[in-house]
Amino acid sequence: MKKFLADIDVMPLKEILDPQGKAVTGSMKNLGLPEINNVRIGRHITLEVDAETQEIATEKVETACKKLLANMIMENYSYHIREI
Repeated sequence: MKKFLADIDVMPLKEILDPQGKAVTGSMKNLGLPEINNVRIGRHITLEVDAETQEIATEKVETACKKLLANMIMENYSYHIREI
């Protein structure tokens, strides 16, 4: 059995209003950073997976994202998996 580390990013869909991102965008102007705009705030998740192969680990991560970690109506996700 091998051990894999998955780094997962869950972000709101571009069509969905992101009130946190909008507030941070406004604060950037107050900090003298008006060139920073369209901030989107999401979540970063790391998890370890015990699996025989990277393909099996990928299947497990896909299932976790679709069924628990991301709200598929409002969010999308991406991930990177590597053996540790």
